[in-house]
Amino acid sequence: MNSAVSERTVIPILWDHLSHNTPSLLHASKSKDIILMVEPKKNSEKVNHHKKKLIFLISSMRHFAKELQENGWTVKYIKMRSPENSGSLRSEILQACKSNNISNILLTEPGNWQLRETLKSLQKGYDYNVKLLENNNFFSTHSTFSEWTSNRKELRLEYFYRMMRVKTGILIKKNKPTGGRWNYDKENRGTLSGSEKFKPPLQFKPDDITQEVIDDVNIEFAGNFGSDRNFWFGVTRSEAEVAFDYFLKHNLATFGKFQDAMDCDSSFLSHAVISMYLNAGLLNPITVCKKVEALYISGEVPLNSAEGFIRQILGWREFIRGIYWMSMPGYENQNFFNFSRSLPKFFWTGDTELQCLKSTIQQTNEEAYAHHIQRLMITGNFSLLAGITPEEVHQWYLAVYADAHEWVELPNTIGMSQYADGGKLASKPYISGGAYINKMSNYCGNCRFNVKKRNGPDACPFNYLYWNFLDKHQTRLNSNPRLRLPYSSLSKFDKEDLSKVRSDSKKFLEGLV
Repeated sequence: MNSAVSERTVIPILWDHLSHNTPSLLHASKSKDIILMVEPKKNSEKVNHHKKKLIFLISSMRHFAKELQENGWTVKYIKMRSPENSGSLRSEILQACKSNNISNILLTEPGNWQLRETLKSLQKGYDYNVKLLENNNFFSTHSTFSEWTSNRKELRLEYFYRMMRVKTGILIKKNKPTGGRWNYDKENRGTLSGSEKFKPPLQFKPDDITQEVIDDVNIEFAGNFGSDRNFWFGVTRSEAEVAFDYFLKHNLATFGKFQDAMDCDSSFLSHAVISMYLNAGLLNPITVCKKVEALYISGEVPLNSAEGFIRQILGWREFIRGIYWMSMPGYENQNFFNFSRSLPKFFWTGDTELQCLKSTIQQTNEEAYAHHIQRLMITGNFSLLAGITPEEVHQWYLAVYADAHEWVELPNTIGMSQYADGGKLASKPYISGGAYINKMSNYCGNCRFNVKKRNGPDACPFNYLYWNFLDKHQTRLNSNPRLRLPYSSLSKFDKEDLSKVRSDSKKFLEGLV
């Protein structure tokens, strides 16, 4: 390194740090430092990201870079199709340091363990001064979660969530939960009558920057999964805030009751569809939750809606993040059931006779979105019952959803959806037969399979696969107290019934390609 090294700093801004309050910017000098933003290239991107996910994140990057430049920052921005784009963030950081004679690198912690380690290695391998700052777009810190986990035999969301409620004071009155209960989950399971009317999320027309990104993505990532038609996501903080306020006005009140419902004809129901904004840094979780709490206090929304919404962010989002960082590296390789079946091709095409899967996957293809129950109890439930390799399921979820970053997607998939960690995160495998799907959706009425049948060529595959899963993994699972009732029911199957379950499951699974 040249002895006359500049005291300036290179500050890489990643696509999940698009906030003017991201720590690296708060600690930077506008007059001296260089902001570096690098778009991904096809040949360097291992994940088959949905086109709309790429359009959203890259357009948000370009808009954010423009805001930074207008605010007086020096920004080095490298587009995906630029000849100077090497396809390596690491290489671009090194080049920026070399060309400007800079040895200081300051960045906010990435949401990916491997990328964090790669960037940290610049300290040892090249003698750069690398400083990573913890992402502040959360309520809690790594140390908060670490302190909470110490001396705990089990890590369960409910107890972490209660701690966070008390710590933040959100929906707390005199150190007790507002309304007298911590959790209104039982009031989040309303079923649809068919007469409900919901307003879809606020949609935005692509501006010139976004249209350029759409064109670039369709060239650079032409073969990627997903439709680019009718792109409508907001791509700036101001648009994300307007979209959230629209949800508060029109859909929050009914969100609580219908949080778990599913509908063939409505992709969004009462859902906010803001997780991609939160995870990119365009919305702040503290502000979001405070606004929801204020609406409950003023009497404009019911408690089951306010608490149900806040639980997802203050509770689940924070809990999942803590699990990710304490479990890496190696969490991505967890495979409690030793599954080895490949992900069926229909996960990419939607070409299946199971209407619930067909509808959810087609919606995913169109919108880069499905809500949490569709992910958990349709695609996730099927993957677990069918014995799909957890790592392949993880790669699919990471690719197809606009809100998917590894820190949030990996534990949701490996721990919650696939129970591949053996219960570190979830207290039981989240599985069901067709009855649950029929209760919570209108999928089954349009399906060629009969949800009422357990066996035979017309039976709903979820039914026999459910009992087959419990039968096959009885040694591992029958001591789980939350599975006592289904195992009690399984014990009453006669030999003929069990034989039919096994043979129908074998035939169906052998037909998966």
